[in-house]
Amino acid sequence: MLSKTQKLTYSAMLLAICLISMVFKGGGALMIVFLTGAIVNACIIIDTYLCGIVYGIILSIITPVAAKFISPSPVQTAVPVVIPCIMIGNAILAICIAAMGKRSGSKMFLPVSMITGSIAKALFMGIVIALIILPSMLPAELIGKLSSFQFTFSFIQLFSALVGSLYAYSILKLVNFFQRTS
Repeated sequence: MLSKTQKLTYSAMLLAICLISMVFKGGGALMIVFLTGAIVNACIIIDTYLCGIVYGIILSIITPVAAKFISPSPVQTAVPVVIPCIMIGNAILAICIAAMGKRSGSKMFLPVSMITGSIAKALFMGIVIALIILPSMLPAELIGKLSSFQFTFSFIQLFSALVGSLYAYSILKLVNFFQRTS
């Protein structure tokens, strides 16, 4: 069991990792999927798994706001209501990890919670952002990029969350290994 100080320290380190990864967001779609988005998702998963749901949700809320200031996307600038939806999508991922990830009796609960959380997050964002918000609120000058934005807030979100789950699972396995050997 981690103390409050340890939980705050882990959460602060994971937030720092998220913020650093956002600097690389300008490197194109592959950088977003394999670095920025995946790292943010991995940090949310790790924070939730190690520190608890409150810490995971706090990270879920802070990261989209930080992204708005560090590397704002045209969608976040043009349609700011997308930001709370990203927060909710991240929180859905954290809730799935908290609800299913630590159940004893099976080693499959954590991977299943990651996959379930990734799908639930992508479905929420795909429906709310890609199918409802963007078609009705995207400014005329960006409407030509609607299909690209819709792809980003649905399939790219799913892929990014799954890659982040893979990163998180690998890291958590290493943490568990080192805890057992020390």
